[in-house]
Amino acid sequence: MQTFKGIGASDGIAIAKAFLLEQPDLSVKITQSGEAAEEIDRLHAAIEQSRGEIQKIKAIASERLSAEEAEVFEAHLTMLGDPELLASYESAIKDDGLNAQSAVKKSADMFIQMFKAMEDNPYMQERAADIKDVTDRVIAHLIGAKIPNLGLIAEDAVVIANDLTPSDTAQLNDYVKGFVTDVGGRTSHSAIMARSLEIAAVVGTGEATTKIKDGDMIIVDGFSGDVIIAPDEATIAKYEAEAKNFAEQKREWEKLKDTQSQSKDGKIFTIGANIGSPKDLPGVHENGAEAVGLYRTEFLYMDSDVLPSEEDQFEAYKEVLESLDGKQVIIRTMDIGGDKQLPYLALPEEMNPFLGYRAIRVSLDQDHIFRTQLRALLRASAYGRLGIMFPMISNLTEFRQAKAILEEEREKLVNEGVTVGSDLEVGIMIEIPAAAILADQFAKEVDFFSIGTNDLIQYSMAADRLNERVSYLYQPYNPSVLRLIKFVIESSHKEGKWTGMCGEVAGDQTALPILVGMGLDEFSMSATSILKSRSLMAQLSTEDCKELARRAVEECQTSDEVAKMVEEFKANL
Repeated sequence: MQTFKGIGASDGIAIAKAFLLEQPDLSVKITQSGEAAEEIDRLHAAIEQSRGEIQKIKAIASERLSAEEAEVFEAHLTMLGDPELLASYESAIKDDGLNAQSAVKKSADMFIQMFKAMEDNPYMQERAADIKDVTDRVIAHLIGAKIPNLGLIAEDAVVIANDLTPSDTAQLNDYVKGFVTDVGGRTSHSAIMARSLEIAAVVGTGEATTKIKDGDMIIVDGFSGDVIIAPDEATIAKYEAEAKNFAEQKREWEKLKDTQSQSKDGKIFTIGANIGSPKDLPGVHENGAEAVGLYRTEFLYMDSDVLPSEEDQFEAYKEVLESLDGKQVIIRTMDIGGDKQLPYLALPEEMNPFLGYRAIRVSLDQDHIFRTQLRALLRASAYGRLGIMFPMISNLTEFRQAKAILEEEREKLVNEGVTVGSDLEVGIMIEIPAAAILADQFAKEVDFFSIGTNDLIQYSMAADRLNERVSYLYQPYNPSVLRLIKFVIESSHKEGKWTGMCGEVAGDQTALPILVGMGLDEFSMSATSILKSRSLMAQLSTEDCKELARRAVEECQTSDEVAKMVEEFKANL
């Protein structure tokens, strides 16, 4: 029996034989070919085959995953048709005399190395992995190799891989009880998908594929990050009991579906869900969400070949508002840019797109797009309780400009005789430290705040959360981050406003007692995290949590100290 450790990325226990994911040999010897026209035909045929496969994978993913998680395949489809990549392949065939697979390999390697070399730009480095995923599929068709299909696994298994691509994860079927990877972190694509699928996952082990052989019996502890190879009978029995207890716990959580979110001493909170499209509504209702705390509208834009019309947007927003039946829906205006690009909207290439031309900056600059969205939102507001939220606000001038455009469009609609909701609220995402520090001034003008912790943490710590080399700096419990959060909440309350949180931390079981103590009003998270958060909340005394929060921001010096203190606090509940 051997135990090693990684990062617990998705709660659960998996006990099954290892399925070692071995990628096919896609090595290509650069080979000349004299028939350029024939090779170009082969190239286009392989691209079309790949397109069909990715469309099928996207359809499967759309059934099992959220709109945001499934959207990566739209980016892969866009990449298949990228004119620059295609021109590069065809040039290598016509001008260099290469066969199709050699041309794809040569061009792909050039782009991959170019992106990998951008060490100061993690976003572009990630695109290297996407190019490899897509071009490997094309090469496989050209050389007759078979891409493994995890959807064909027919017995209980734990998948072991260096990494899982989005294509791999989307194909996981019900026989897959969990997975272990060499690389990755809690915010990687595969980890997020594992939580949506509710399977155990341990990532970032650094050695899974070298230590584990195909067919080995293993145990995956998604809570602690432990992976056990060839466990003895006593260890298997212990973890089977833990898995049974967790299943029973989940059944107990399900009983809370229709109950109110409140603390042990009766303070009422709101626990909502984050969604990307109306397709995510079943999960909202099945998990007893009391609101939609974040509707990411950019997926309307990413699912279309053209800018979505006012009518298309209106229908999507109206569907969600009507489905929530009077519960609040916070809809974020378009957050395009950064890691979300549109093939039909030419945005400039930037060295650091996460700090560049994105979100509200695009909306204010190209206000014809913004006005169309605002008109659709205002019309939809008549069908439910709507909150409109502006992303990436860094200063009051931006908010005032956005609010002025909103008011102009409201006035136009009213003059046209269109009904607009009377209880509309307008707020901002707090994800830039400058806005958090000025929250006392923003609170005088907004109706609410929603803290986007994913960006707030990475901007505060100057550490990209997707960059493994600095992943240790993605510290949600760091006292400096907690102080910013506390100040934002207090600032809103002083002005009679409310604060929600829609980042990953909202559903974090370590952060939750601190946030309760700080008086956070609304917690919005992945739908699958709602019931366990409601359960923990019911065990908490707000007075005890206030003292816990005070100690976290005033006495603790490191993230680890805060986490240890919270675990000790929870052990005594």
